Amino acid sequence: MARGLQRPSGGLAPHFARCRMTRVLPQEVPVAIVFNGTTQAVMMATPDKLDAFGIGFALTEGTVTRGDEIETLEVIRHAKGYEVRMWVSDAAADRMAERRRSMMGPVGCGLCGIDSLDQAVRDVPRVISDFAMTTEQVRAATADLRNHQPLHDQTRAVHGAAFWQGDIIAACEDVGRHNALDKLIGTLMQRGIDPEQGAIVLTSRVSIDMVQKVAILGAPILIAVSAPTAQAIEIADKSNLTVAALSRGDHFETFTHPERIRP
Repeated sequence: MARGLQRPSGGLAPHFARCRMTRVLPQEVPVAIVFNGTTQAVMMATPDKLDAFGIGFALTEGTVTRGDEIETLEVIRHAKGYEVRMWVSDAAADRMAERRRSMMGPVGCGLCGIDSLDQAVRDVPRVISDFAMTTEQVRAATADLRNHQPLHDQTRAVHGAAFWQGDIIAACEDVGRHNALDKLIGTLMQRGIDPEQGAIVLTSRVSIDMVQKVAILGAPILIAVSAPTAQAIEIADKSNLTVAALSRGDHFETFTHPERIRP
């Protein structure tokens, strides 16, 4: 018997009371991403900020390289889900054909559905920003992220992604970690925020697809609460991206390009 525990007197079993309660749960619905009338992907996502989700997805998938290549965007609600319908320039449409998806992507993997191994582990641009943070700012950014997760506070079932620029100035949540990041990236584009002068802060692990998205965005520092994968660190190192992970309380570990994290 564990220390500090007492067996009920008289050999009686402990009594457990049941009660009814109400709990808020996040939504997880199919969201189709459609370019020029062709469905590029169907993702399971939280139906919030879907316009930003579409923009971020288009950028990180390489369909567009600038926001003005998206000519129109509308979010359409259907009986069984949502459709983010975009019309893009001819150049963007050609890129889309090179980055094809053929199946529904579950929330746990941002690469599911890619029908080419070369496309799964693709080359990403090198980050050129010289933006830097202090160790105290890294810890403060992680702590501040907790104040921008209202859906997580209600449900304990979603991921968060935020952009730090002296303070958290933008944050998004979703049941999928890569969806949350795409929503954040789309939000930054919508608001005209320079991603090269700030840091991405995540509640999730650092996987290959997360590193690819941040490098494509051009943000120089990626801070995460959880750990990275070995392959993600290899890509981050090659792309000149600083990764500080396992950031909890007063502790974090810098895995790549520590020159951007200053005492």
